[in-house]
Amino acid sequence: MEFPEDLHYTQEHEWLRVEGNEGVVGITDFAQDALGDVVFVELPPVGASFAQGQAFGVVESNKTVSDLFAPVAGRVTAVNHVLRDEPELVNSDPYGAGWMIRLVLTDREQVSRLLDADAYRTFAAQQRK
Repeated sequence: MEFPEDLHYTQEHEWLRVEGNEGVVGITDFAQDALGDVVFVELPPVGASFAQGQAFGVVESNKTVSDLFAPVAGRVTAVNHVLRDEPELVNSDPYGAGWMIRLVLTDREQVSRLLDADAYRTFAAQQRK
């Protein structure tokens, strides 16, 4: 299971990669593994704004349907439209081609309250028990 060191994580199993004043968001390797085969991803329109922790979309797998939560507050600047036709990218490359949204960060301070890779690794291990 991968936990890239350059990412920030939530206890809802989303990740955030900060790039300047924007962030790229997706779900973690742990989350995609727990979900099973992803068959559908619903994402918001460009321009939508979300508060930290607010649901921004839905991921559906062969096991369940789960909400996606914004790791930080922001306004969506890009959506990974490839996932409409290839939702399985969330399983095969959750930290790369399986990214979901890009957003402008409206409160950078929120990033410091997210988990680092070590803390998320510990949290994920506890979730498996």
